[in-house]
Amino acid sequence: MQRNGKLTITEVADRLGVTPKTIMRWEQTGKVNASKRDWRGWRVYDESDVERLRAFFEATYNSWRETPYAQTK
Repeated sequence: MQRNGKLTITEVADRLGVTPKTIMRWEQTGKVNASKRDWRGWRVYDESDVERLRAFFEATYNSWRETPYAQTK
């Protein structure tokens, strides 16, 4: 449920088809920029953040699917 145009990490993860822990790991390892935080310290995302994460996900995981190793599975 969007609040003031903001999404939770769970909502973003559902849209991308990953777990919230995956997004947190991407942030912790520096693969994507850290999200904004609300007054409680919870991660909040807007549509531009979702698109940025989607672009990272597609670039990373679509390129992996095209490798010979992935095609043997």
